[in-house]
Amino acid sequence: MQFSVKKKREWGMSARELSLTPGQPAAVESLYDEALQEALRHKWIESQKRGCDLGENAIDEWYDRYWSAYCRFKRIEHLEGLRCWREFGSEDFGNLYTLIVQGDLLADRILDRYFAGHENLDIINWAIDWGLPLNDVVGVLVQLDMNRARLDRS
Repeated sequence: MQFSVKKKREWGMSARELSLTPGQPAAVESLYDEALQEALRHKWIESQKRGCDLGENAIDEWYDRYWSAYCRFKRIEHLEGLRCWREFGSEDFGNLYTLIVQGDLLADRILDRYFAGHENLDIINWAIDWGLPLNDVVGVLVQLDMNRARLDRS
């Protein structure tokens, strides 16, 4: 009996256990292809609301409003091992659990700040304000490499 990858993830299997080849994701997907599908969905919804085809303006609006946050969340999804995105490479796919274990709660707290929209400098200032060890904070920031989520739209 075979189970879907989604069901196996629900059972707590790691990204590496789900891989067809050890250390590699089961499928590598394109962030750009998926983003285009999201932008087209946005265009359809907004066009339906207004009763006319909004065309490229609606697609441009999606990219202007959502592209940056979309890439950040997809980067975290990649690090979690949920989906492998070609644009982020496979070397750090599924490494988030290891990072959290190594950094105890620090990595988790830093991720909370990323989810809230904070940038690296904001996180460093937060760490200084709270008297956290900067070497550890910078180490987690380097491993997360959220700047890698700053992808061009095209």
